Amino acid sequence: MSAILEELAGLVAAGKAKIVPGKVQEALDAGETPLDTLNCMIGAMDIVGERFKNNEIFVPEMLIAARAMKKGVDVLKPLLAEEGGANAGKVIIGTVAGDLHDIGKNLVAMMIESAGFEVIDLGVDVPAEKFVETYRENPDTKIIACSALLTTTMPSLRDTVALINEQDFRGNVKVMIGGAPITAEFAAEIGADAYTEDAASAAAKAKELVA
Repeated sequence: MSAILEELAGLVAAGKAKIVPGKVQEALDAGETPLDTLNCMIGAMDIVGERFKNNEIFVPEMLIAARAMKKGVDVLKPLLAEEGGANAGKVIIGTVAGDLHDIGKNLVAMMIESAGFEVIDLGVDVPAEKFVETYRENPDTKIIACSALLTTTMPSLRDTVALINEQDFRGNVKVMIGGAPITAEFAAEIGADAYTEDAASAAAKAKELVA
């Protein structure tokens, strides 16, 4: 990796959101390709994710790094679109009906976006039908990710996954679930493809599911 990309990776990992866009432009002006520049930042976020999983950093630091990455990606987006993109695919994400929690969901969305996916964020209190409808509008979606942060909204998560499982497109999409009360056992019971316990794991699992 060139010195300028190494410097960029360090700035992303340190969450230097104000400096990152200029450094991305500097890398491009120095002849780095948009794809190499993006992959450098994705690599930085992989390291941030590992550090989070190892309890070396915590949610605030991860959020700051993800925001810095997002600022850098904003510079690259028009160029990546011209190149046909470096997209890992689309992910639809939302918190299920009856649940208004969004911090965890937002963090997962940022980490998945940082892993090279295009994220369609439906927000909170999302009816099951909305996930299905959004998939039909975006049939190239690779993953539908649903979260529930309350034990009282676990039935809503169950109903959402059940509705997705009934659809004719089910074989073409993976369903990921997560949230504080959720377990791998619950994911298996309701017919989801994957459960992850935190945002860094979600990004890694998303890449694994579409590999």
